[in-house]
Amino acid sequence: MLKFLSKVKIEFNALDPRLASCMEFLAQCNARKAKESNPSCQIQVKRRTDDFPPQITVTFANGIEETFDATSTPAQHIRTLILDKGRVLETEQMFREAGEKWPVVIPDHELQQPFTGIKIVMDS
Repeated sequence: MLKFLSKVKIEFNALDPRLASCMEFLAQCNARKAKESNPSCQIQVKRRTDDFPPQITVTFANGIEETFDATSTPAQHIRTLILDKGRVLETEQMFREAGEKWPVVIPDHELQQPFTGIKIVMDS
């Protein structure tokens, strides 16, 4: 998960009963496998003393920043969203490195064409 990120900022009040998602996400970030995937990813923890709701802000390798409300978003869902977006970023990078335009636009008439690579066998 961290391989797609350059920075993670986790903010919470330690006395807030809604901090479970933040703590679980922090544990995932501190896992050996996650750290090995991107040792240069900065992980910042900000312990707050006010009523500010727990939140997780991630910065992707391309500089895009996204903030998650950790009071209503489970850590596993945040992780899944990061992985999904990371795969899109990897695909985009592959196309750009190959000199192709991004996003790839497939004309409507090509989308309507039958795919001839599928063979249908009817049993009698």
